[in-house]
Amino acid sequence: MPLFQYYVASTIDGFIASPEDDLGWLLQFDQVEGVSGSYESFFAGVGAIAMGGETYRWLMEHEAGKWPYPDHPCWVFTHHEYLAPSGANVTFVRGDVREFAPDLVADAGDKNVWLVGGGDLVAQFANAGLLHEMIVTIIPVVLGAGKRLLPLKGPTAPLELVSSRILGGAAAELHYRLPRKGA
Repeated sequence: MPLFQYYVASTIDGFIASPEDDLGWLLQFDQVEGVSGSYESFFAGVGAIAMGGETYRWLMEHEAGKWPYPDHPCWVFTHHEYLAPSGANVTFVRGDVREFAPDLVADAGDKNVWLVGGGDLVAQFANAGLLHEMIVTIIPVVLGAGKRLLPLKGPTAPLELVSSRILGGAAAELHYRLPRKGA
């Protein structure tokens, strides 16, 4: 059964983007040793992608003319009207994430579903009991404000730390498994 995984970078103070959706704080670490290898290893296990409308809009503005996931079905949860890039396998949906979870699993095949973000969408999956793992790369930057990593309303049960590693002496990758609902 495919896992729903949140693979993301976060500042030390728990933000995934500035209030203006700026990722300059993160992009300065693109060349840190081990970061690209970690992404490639993770992405090899991805069969389908889910993202929110704001993440999709950001990609369209910053990756103009180049869809970054040409070989993967992508589901965009949004209340806005968007067009898909030419040749991209993008499905736009609105509604409860539970309604579309079986379709994401089917699209993923024998691989996992990557919840690209943003944090609000991933929180919906978590609240529905559909978030299985979080792989968070902590970047040594403090923003002070911005888009939260996982904006849940209350505390979770303790997460299980599956693995941790230092990337290039600058970042720390933490791989957590979430407890099952009712466990």
